[in-house]
Amino acid sequence: MYAMVAPPDNAPPDNDVLWARSVHYSHSGSPGLIGVSVGVRQGEVLALTGPRGSGKTTLLRCLSGHLVPEQGEIWFNSVPVHTMGALARERLRRDRFGWIGPDPQLLPELKVWENAALPLLVSGASHRSAKAAACEWLDRLDIGAFARKRPGALTRAESQRVALARALVKEPAVVFADEPTAPLHRAERALLLRTLTTAARSHGITVLLATHEEESAAVADRRVELLDGRPAGTAAAVSGAIGVGGVGGPSDETPEGQAACSLSA
Repeated sequence: MYAMVAPPDNAPPDNDVLWARSVHYSHSGSPGLIGVSVGVRQGEVLALTGPRGSGKTTLLRCLSGHLVPEQGEIWFNSVPVHTMGALARERLRRDRFGWIGPDPQLLPELKVWENAALPLLVSGASHRSAKAAACEWLDRLDIGAFARKRPGALTRAESQRVALARALVKEPAVVFADEPTAPLHRAERALLLRTLTTAARSHGITVLLATHEEESAAVADRRVELLDGRPAGTAAAVSGAIGVGGVGGPSDETPEGQAACSLSA
């Protein structure tokens, strides 16, 4: 279990399920996040928008405990994620978080339902209950008929639906969605986003959606746009202050998270 500590006077608000303050992170000495602060409420869908390379993925990975910030605080339900050890963060991700990225990353040797049920199977759920839960989500995503097939028989869009079922199967407190619709056509994007947002609102799941697509961001309750590693307005002010005119966001070739990011929401 996660160590519970008495929250200090400056602990996060009770109505924020996930909360970060003054988070700093760098990639091999190159600034990635600088002074990031954000709070997200239970059941809220928050879109992090901006061009590729603006720090969206780095922010998600810090908030989810994949990366440990060099400075700053990250809290989940009044538990300080930033002070957890590696095993405790791994348990947190397994038990309370879901993740979906642009690549489904399904295990080819497992059947579709087994891939979707993997978080439950790993946590010790019975074979029967895990299969039932996985098939329920596969049915919601209109791919229940593929439950006994192997991933190799699926299209890329169908595989991405399985990845979403896997992220939702344990009804986690938070789902981190990193460009989940990037490889999909418009109709497939709509189905994936509809299922994700409906699950959030019906099950009280918080969703952090990183995307550079306006259509995807439009489903969110709130959004924060990153530009040059900072919220759009802040980035423009900083550019003017240091005498850099007419510079847009990081290029598509810039690795995600290499730019400095200061986020306040």
